[in-house]
Amino acid sequence: MLILTESGLFANDTGTRELPVARSWLDHARCISEGEQTDAAVASDGEIVLFRGGRELERLVVGIAEPIESVLVCEAPLPCLFLGTEGARLYCLPAGDAGAHPVSSFDDLPCRESWYTPWGGPPAVRSLAAAPDGCIYADVHVGSIMCSSDHGVTWRAATPTLNEDVHEVATCPAAADRVYANTAHAVYISEDRGNSWTYRGEQLGGRYGRAIAVHPRNPARLLATVSDGPHGENVHGQLFVSSDFGLTWQHVEDGFPASTHENIDTFQAAISPDGAGWAAVGRRLYRSPNPHGRWDVFWEAPAKITALSCREMASTDGAAR
Repeated sequence: MLILTESGLFANDTGTRELPVARSWLDHARCISEGEQTDAAVASDGEIVLFRGGRELERLVVGIAEPIESVLVCEAPLPCLFLGTEGARLYCLPAGDAGAHPVSSFDDLPCRESWYTPWGGPPAVRSLAAAPDGCIYADVHVGSIMCSSDHGVTWRAATPTLNEDVHEVATCPAAADRVYANTAHAVYISEDRGNSWTYRGEQLGGRYGRAIAVHPRNPARLLATVSDGPHGENVHGQLFVSSDFGLTWQHVEDGFPASTHENIDTFQAAISPDGAGWAAVGRRLYRSPNPHGRWDVFWEAPAKITALSCREMASTDGAAR
């Protein structure tokens, strides 16, 4: 498991109770992605830091002018990084290259003219997710989800039945066809790679959503966060768990804050391959071996936790870990 904070990257073996260990110091780190061989994190100044086994390999300055908001490690058919930015641009950085180049098919999407933000600033590629069959999904805030079925070469928009104000997109290694989104109107799920969507926010009251996480081995088990809205002295942020694809939801409050003043944000919830649930509130990292049961404070970080990653990996003998 990788834990990103405003001051650096920490690693932890989710199968143990050992506390996370510092792996690299980063200034206001923004986002992280895990791959089979390489992991990547992005600092606030746009510097890309590559890791292997939780240990720093190298740092890259790739010459992207826009602030980087999301990163995705892809290792097939060729190793590369996809980088989503403000201005809703998507860049590709092939392994071994010195600079990233814009993805022209993403820039040329006809729907780009309708992308916006409520406050009048530039839209952004807020999150990225990949399925094991090569499909990639880019969450445009605000502008819905863009889909690629050929490893990021060409792109199309998801169907308009999805709420356009998407805050996180997620996939499940055990169910390549499924896509999950948390939006300003709570959770939507697609069973056909974004061609159609089913609303799963009824029991969440259609509230403002931020984070969405999926069990990597069980596509029915989800964590989602909702609140009263993006701003305010107390947005009443809450964490919910579902084990039936979002048909029903349980409010998480046994050992976990029943309500938080700030949003539990994009990237701040995760489910590890062993089924444990994880969520960050400020500097505190909470964990539960069964997300429907008791939660406890697992660790208090030296700075605010900004992102969690619990990717399903394959060991050298081919078994999942």
